[in-house]
Amino acid sequence: MVKLSVILPFFNVQRYAPETLKSLRANTREDFEFILVDDNSTDGTREILERAASDLPGAVLVRRTESGVSAARNTGIDAARGEYLTFLDGDDWVAPGYFEQLVAAFETLDCDFLRTDHVRCTGTERVIHRVPYGLRDTVVSPRDVILPDNRSTPVDYPYSWAGIYHRRLVDRGLLHFPEQLHTAEDRPWIWRLHREAESFAVAGRLLGIFYRRGVTSSLTQIGDVRQLDFIPAFDQVIAETLQDRDGDLYLPKAVRTYCAIIAHHLNTIEKFEPAVARRLRTMSAAALKRLPQDLLDDVLDSMDWERASRLRRLRRRPVTENAAA
Repeated sequence: MVKLSVILPFFNVQRYAPETLKSLRANTREDFEFILVDDNSTDGTREILERAASDLPGAVLVRRTESGVSAARNTGIDAARGEYLTFLDGDDWVAPGYFEQLVAAFETLDCDFLRTDHVRCTGTERVIHRVPYGLRDTVVSPRDVILPDNRSTPVDYPYSWAGIYHRRLVDRGLLHFPEQLHTAEDRPWIWRLHREAESFAVAGRLLGIFYRRGVTSSLTQIGDVRQLDFIPAFDQVIAETLQDRDGDLYLPKAVRTYCAIIAHHLNTIEKFEPAVARRLRTMSAAALKRLPQDLLDDVLDSMDWERASRLRRLRRRPVTENAAA
């Protein structure tokens, strides 16, 4: 019986994949499997994965004919046989023995999903990023940690690879990702987990996953139109929150986060091509008009002056009917 399935999408990461695979070799166990998903790579990644499939214990190679990180993760989920599942991106890596420690912590706590801190790596810089929740090694209801709306909470820590998940979440339809989104796919995903799963915890002294920032092939670095998928992603968060039995309670948090993300992208708008930047402003203005306006007023009143002013100016921007839709 497979205890843990590690799902790894790889897309054009031939420079980093060898280090990722090396870290897997320091984490093998007879009941672990590594689902290597070739997400239709066009560089040398495919050949690297083919070699790994033959010499990495527990490796399972899956090839896709189209690219998309959500669909690649979903392909891995569908192929996984493990009692537990976790994720790792093809340009990141883990410390020796990390997955065994992760499984041990998970089995001790016996919850639906467990979240972990991670190390963010930018060049030679290493910074620890914590799950924004102080109580550690204690099982609680994931719904109870969505709030408060005026500070970071676990739904603002959406990284799928920073955790481990019980197979019963797959059986309940809670672990798959929205395939129509090219970026920000983990935002509606993490909100759904916290609304609908029954138990969750944050690991205490467990640190061993290394997240590589600044990869030139990453969509978060490219700044093309796919970056604007944060808008339909948060539209989905808002729509699903409105359907929740406690939607009135959670909606201010969802709206405030949406506004903060819009402000962030406006603050870094120079990374976009001019046509994409114009589209960002138009789509963001339309998004603000779709939100409950009384609630939006309250959120803007509570934000700092600079971000609130930028969003208020954008809110006044005329938009066409098509853009609003």
